[in-house]
Amino acid sequence: MLGVNGLTRRFGDNLAVDGVTFEVPAGAMTGFVGGNGAGKTTTMRMIMGVLQPSAGTVTWAGREVTVADRRTFGYMPEERGLYPKQPILDQLVYLGRLQGRSAAGAKHTALDLLDRFGLGERTGDKLESLSLGNQQRVQVAASLLHSPSALILDEPFSGLDPVAVDSMVELLREHMARGVPVLFSSHQLDLVD
Repeated sequence: MLGVNGLTRRFGDNLAVDGVTFEVPAGAMTGFVGGNGAGKTTTMRMIMGVLQPSAGTVTWAGREVTVADRRTFGYMPEERGLYPKQPILDQLVYLGRLQGRSAAGAKHTALDLLDRFGLGERTGDKLESLSLGNQQRVQVAASLLHSPSALILDEPFSGLDPVAVDSMVELLREHMARGVPVLFSSHQLDLVD
């Protein structure tokens, strides 16, 4: 289980996150909703250790989260972190290798994920040639390459059409069935519901 306990973050005099507390149980999908500027991204960055909290803690399996724990998490930031001029399969294999996968294992998983997202015929295309929705699919695939122990997805449905949302939810449910807690953010209450 992933726990967020009293997380607070200040940027100078600006209080960006004020004592946020919630839990994401194993095998559950939890939507984190709030308007633009509400602190969702800042909270997710603190969960992942990208930002240090001004106060509060993040726990994993009942104890304070460690760097080693975070390495097993799948994280999709709101801003795309992929290389626009590199072919999508090449960069997914590269990212898989950075996560400790063999080249063959990373390629196999990447091809499977791309097929599931309807991008199996586009593996050699540069990321920048894809629509924003398809770029989002590649970004999600990157977060799933290493069979993560938890998923932290910042606005994962942004730019996706309803069919793509359904296919992504189906894939996330498979991870949940293995006991993976899934936290995602959105500013759309109907989507979270």
